[in-house]
Parts: sequence; C-alpha cells; structure tokens
Amino acid sequence: MTRLVVTGASGFVGRRLMTMARERGHDVLGLCRQPPADGTDLVGGYDLGSDSLPVSLSGVDCVVHCAARVHQMNDQASDPLASFRQHNRDATLVLARAAADAGVRRFVFISSIKVNGEQTRPGQPFQADDRPAPEDPYGQSKAEAEEGLRAVAAETGMEVVIIRPPLVYGPGVRANFAALMGLVAHGLPLPFGRVDNRRSLVFLDNLVDLVLTCCDHPAAAGQVFLVSDDDDLSLARLVRELAAAMGRPARLLPVPVSVMSLVARLLGRADLVKRLFGSLQVEVGPTRERLGWTPPVTVSDAFRRTVKAGSST
Repeated sequence: MTRLVVTGASGFVGRRLMTMARERGHDVLGLCRQPPADGTDLVGGYDLGSDSLPVSLSGVDCVVHCAARVHQMNDQASDPLASFRQHNRDATLVLARAAADAGVRRFVFISSIKVNGEQTRPGQPFQADDRPAPEDPYGQSKAEAEEGLRAVAAETGMEVVIIRPPLVYGPGVRANFAALMGLVAHGLPLPFGRVDNRRSLVFLDNLVDLVLTCCDHPAAAGQVFLVSDDDDLSLARLVRELAAAMGRPARLLPVPVSVMSLVARLLGRADLVKRLFGSLQVEVGPTRERLGWTPPVTVSDAFRRTVKAGSST
C-alpha cells in the first residue's frame, strides 16, 4: 500500500485516479479547490494561486499533481502566458518543494504532449527525449514546470516522474471529442472520408493505469514518459470506431482535405485544419519497455465504455 496525495482530485483525470487507486488498495487523499457534495476522501481549499497547502504532506509516499490551468481555445486572460505560468509552473514548484521538505519520496507530474509540440510528420512520432518545442502559452508553462521540477529533484533527491499525455478521452469527456460523438450519434454525414492523418489518443483508464505504475515502479524515477493507447487513429477511423461503438453506420463523405482546408481558412478557422487534419503521434515503445507496461484497454473497448457512459447521462 502506498500513501498518495492527488491534486485536482475532482477533475476528469483526478476523479478516476482516486477511484482506481482505492480499488488497488492505496491510501489516497485528494486535494481540490472545492469538493463536490458527495466527495469522499477529498479536501477542499487547494488553490493553484496560493503558496499554502490545506494538509500536511508528512508521511506521504507519492504526490500526483493533476491540477492545472488547462488549455483554452478562447482564452480571456489579459496575459495568458503569465496566468499559465502562475498556475502551471509556479504552483507546481511550490507543491514540489513542499513535498520534498516533507520527505515525500516521489512526485508524479501530469504534463502535456504540447511540451513536444502541436504536430508530427508522417513516420516521425514525438519522442520523450525530443527537445521541447511548445507553441502556445499552456505548453510553454508545462515545459517550464518540467524544467523546474528537474532542478528541485537535483537539489533535494526527491524522485520526479513526468508523464505527457495527448488528448485524454473516456466517460465524461467534453469539448471537441464530445462534440464529435454528438455528430456521429445523430447520424449526420461527415466530410472526413479522405482524412488519412494519424493521432495518438489515450483512454482515461489507460492513462491512470500508467500513473499508478509510475507511483512506485523503481524504473520510473527521473524519467519522462509519453503515453497513448498505442493504436493511432485517422480521423476517418475515429468516426468509424465511434459509430461501431454506438451501433450506427459511419456516414463519411469523401471530400478532399484540400477543399476542407480552403473552406476553413476562408471562414477564419485555420486553427481547425491542424487539429482535425494534422497528425500528432507519440512513441510509447520506451514507456512499455522501461516499465513493462501495456495499455490494459483496447481502443474498441475504450470507445464502447465512453459511448455507454455518455448514453446513460
């Protein structure tokens, strides 16, 4: 049994991490800003803008830091980079130093693949040891947090593990993935039949399984891990997998990508071109080899679980 503290414990990843950690017999305490009314083992009052913690970390074996100011498509902050740095870099390092001072053995940081960049070329997936190349304030703040954590580890001897997930999906997923699920569920024809890109995704339970592995695996200390379902999808296959999970036909129209890209740019949505039609692949071979880890849930099963949870809400 490992004594864990999880930040962001009421969030998408944190909630599932709390549940799976308890199921595996760990003693786990969650920190969040404001726990839900039915929250158990959750302590409120954890604020990324504060230098104080609502609990002592004495006697804790591992801290898993999930809390963050997340990437936002239409950021309203007057200085987005300063805000991301305050919440994602500075707050992370405050927590890490508090953990080291309390004698915490290991600190697991949930970073982002955006540290590597936004897009990959065919056959050239991101590697864990690539030089960071973030392209937005969120990714830059995560990269700076990683750099600061390495310094804390060097100064204190606390073991730091960094995990960079791509898009995470699963029961309760929101934003673009949920919107795509809605379009498929309604049977609307989608013009993605010729999109042959490759995107790495990670199912929520696969990510959490890796996080829990990293909490106590001897070979994880001091490492950076990329994670995915190890089954990269084109946008067209993603629609087909979702449709199959729903028991519906995949209505895909063979519209040329060049035509859709031109229309998106004319509409002032050039950002959609990269997100929908570009590739972003990660190499998980080193993660599997170093930790002896395999994603426990297949893509098809992951989509079924995600769709089933969505249809029951």
